[in-house]
Amino acid sequence: MIIAPSVSPAHSVEDAHKVGVVSFGLFGDQGVFRSEATGAAQVVAGRFGTGPIDVHYNSRKGGDATINRLAKSLQVTAGALDAEKDVLFLILTSHGSPDGLAIKAGRLTQTLTPSRLADLLARTGVRHKVVVISACYSGVFIPRLANPDVLVITAADANHPSFGCEDKAKWTYFGDAFFNVALRHAKGVTDAFVDARALVRKRELREHFEPSNPQMAGGANVLPLLAARP
Repeated sequence: MIIAPSVSPAHSVEDAHKVGVVSFGLFGDQGVFRSEATGAAQVVAGRFGTGPIDVHYNSRKGGDATINRLAKSLQVTAGALDAEKDVLFLILTSHGSPDGLAIKAGRLTQTLTPSRLADLLARTGVRHKVVVISACYSGVFIPRLANPDVLVITAADANHPSFGCEDKAKWTYFGDAFFNVALRHAKGVTDAFVDARALVRKRELREHFEPSNPQMAGGANVLPLLAARP
């Protein structure tokens, strides 16, 4: 596993790169995923965003946060970015399994596998990407996605669940720690991840849960492009 190095944010506006955000709440039967997808997109846009923002989520009655919609959203957002200079920032929140991410939109059920997501991302043509996956067993995506041009952050490793999927909650444990707390104040993504991982571990130990072990891998070429706003 390649652990992303710490990179200081750029100080000049001229150094800033456009960041396009795509955020999907995939499991409609619990409102926490809708809330997290929406809130996370707002936080990322507030810290980095100068590009398009596209948020989709499902509910018990249905929704359009499907694999086909994700493919379209990634393509549309990518079309508004410079393929070499800008960053595509993808956020996915749902229930997870060793097979991938669960999608539930009314009666529609799907599984987004690591291979399928890798294919969708490759088709965008955008070189530099960030993928944050808030789900149980989300570490299964790292071997397929992470490389120097793709930074991958997951709420858990490949062998453990993550926590906080209560229906009326606004955030999962990891989403709250990373997006709602750490990323709002940290100097950059690496610092935010380190802080969030510590917060999650502390909360899990307090509640006597087996640690989820959030992961961060790849992204050596991406982190220098993410200049957080003060």
